[in-house]
Amino acid sequence: MFRSFKYQMTVLALGLSALFTSAALAQAAAAPAAAPANTPAAATTGKIAIVNIQEAISATNEGKKDFDTLQQRFSPKQAELKGLNDEVENLKKTFQTQSDKLSDEQRNTKAKEIEAKQKTLQRSYEDAQAEYQQAEQEVVNRIGAKMLNVLEKYAKSNGYTMVLDISNPQTPVLYASTNITKELVDAYNAEVPVAAPAARPATGAKATPPASPRPAVTPKKP
Repeated sequence: MFRSFKYQMTVLALGLSALFTSAALAQAAAAPAAAPANTPAAATTGKIAIVNIQEAISATNEGKKDFDTLQQRFSPKQAELKGLNDEVENLKKTFQTQSDKLSDEQRNTKAKEIEAKQKTLQRSYEDAQAEYQQAEQEVVNRIGAKMLNVLEKYAKSNGYTMVLDISNPQTPVLYASTNITKELVDAYNAEVPVAAPAARPATGAKATPPASPRPAVTPKKP
């Protein structure tokens, strides 16, 4: 959508990562404080896995369906913004080619007209972007809350005492051999049986007005 979303949430991990980390630490704290002397070290410390929460949320059938619906919902606004942006760009080009033929008064009038339209475009874009991000946030929060429950069940049934979110740049993971992202997606799809959306034919990339980078989209604790 805005800035070609393509089901990839670039920085949504921070809030949800905190939830998973808290759950993992609580589970680890609940484990026996000591193990028999002949217990292997791996069994004492428990199993640790990594997961990419960004990827997992967007890869679930429900995530694909909801983000696809979100994109369709905002497509008309995107087309409207593109039209406004094209109008402003055309006015700029015309002004540049005709500037030397205009009087000072005409030049100032044209410049003010372009400036006013550009400000209108920027306000419209910022309003639409804020509305889209709020809707996106709601989807992330809803799916993220359910995914936490699925992860807790999966971790307990498979003997994991800690799961680290590698989509969070603050997670200090240098190496891990067990990535359960796909398994978590499969478990979520089984727990929340939503049919995947039908693939839509590609329509080609759509140009959008330039904008500042989108702020982080972080799931919020329910």
